[in-house]
Amino acid sequence: MKKLIALGLIIMLFSLPILFKKPSEAVGDNLPSTAEPEQAAASEEGAGACQVLLTVEGEAEPVPLEEYVAGVVSGEMPPGFSKEALKAQAIAARTYALRVTAGGKEPIRKDTAHQVYKPVAERKNEWDKDYPENEKKVREAVAETEGMVLIHEGELISAMFHSTSNGKTETAKNYGGTDIPYLRSVDSPEDADVSPRFEDSETFSLSEWDKLLGGGWDAVRFGTLRLKRNETGRVQQAEADGFTMEGREMREKLGLRSTDFDIAYDPKKKIVHVFTKGYGHGVGMSQYGAEAYAREGWPAEKILFHYYDGTTIKKLEADDPECLKSP
Repeated sequence: MKKLIALGLIIMLFSLPILFKKPSEAVGDNLPSTAEPEQAAASEEGAGACQVLLTVEGEAEPVPLEEYVAGVVSGEMPPGFSKEALKAQAIAARTYALRVTAGGKEPIRKDTAHQVYKPVAERKNEWDKDYPENEKKVREAVAETEGMVLIHEGELISAMFHSTSNGKTETAKNYGGTDIPYLRSVDSPEDADVSPRFEDSETFSLSEWDKLLGGGWDAVRFGTLRLKRNETGRVQQAEADGFTMEGREMREKLGLRSTDFDIAYDPKKKIVHVFTKGYGHGVGMSQYGAEAYAREGWPAEKILFHYYDGTTIKKLEADDPECLKSP
C-alpha cells in the first residue's frame, strides 16, 4: 500500500506542469522572444513610426514630422474648428510636407509660400490662457492621424488647400495649366454660411490702380473691361482696350482675396471698387468647407475624399521611402 501511495504522488508531481500550462503556450505556437514583453512592445511601436525630420526655414533645429504637423494645424486652422476638420488638415499638411521636402531631403518654408508653421512658443503667446485647451485639441487631432497621408496611384498627392471657396473649388488646370485628376472642381456650398471671409471688397484710387496695373485707365477704358470667367465662376482673364491679364496675375497685383471678383468704377470720385467671393487660390480642400462638413457629422476621411477625389489614405510605416531619416 505504501508503495502504491508513493507511486501516485510521483505521477501527480509530473502531471502538475501540464495541467496548469496556458493554452497559448502550447509548444510550437509561439517562438520565444529575446526581449521582455514590455521591451518588445515598445520596440514594435517605435519601429512602426515615421521618423522623418524636417528642415523648417527659420527653425534652429530639425523638426520631427508629427511635431511639424501640430505646428501647421495650429498655424493654418483656428483651434476652435471641429476635431474632424483639424484631423483632415493634419493629414493634408503631412502629405504636403512630405511631398514638398521629398521625404525630408529638402527644406520647407514656414509661411504661405508652403504652409504656415507655428511653433509652441508662438502658440503659447497667441493663445495665452486658452493654450492648454487648444494645444490638447490640436495634439489629439495629430495623434489620431499619426502617419496618415493621401495617396493617388501609389504617390503622395499635392495636397493643396485654401481658406474659403466661392461655392466651388478651383481646378488645378485653371490655376496652373496642368490637369491633375484629384484637383478638379467640387461643390463646397456651405463656405458662405461658415466663413467670415466669404465676401469682401477693396477700394483703390485711380492713381493706385494705374500704378498697380499700368497707366491709361479712365471711364472709357473701364467701360470696355470684360471679365472672362471659367466654369468655377472665377476670372480666368480680364480684357479691356489695350489691356489683357490673367485673373491669377491680376489678383496677385491687386492683393485680392480670390480670383472670383467684380469691378466697378466711380468716375466722379475716381475710385475703383473690387468685390470678391472666397479667400485663397481655391484649389483642393476648402478649410471652412471642411469645417462646415465636420459640423454636419462628416469624418475627416470623407471630407478629404470629397475634396481630393479618387485618393486613398495610407498610414506610413518606418520603412516607407517617404520616411527616410533626415536631414
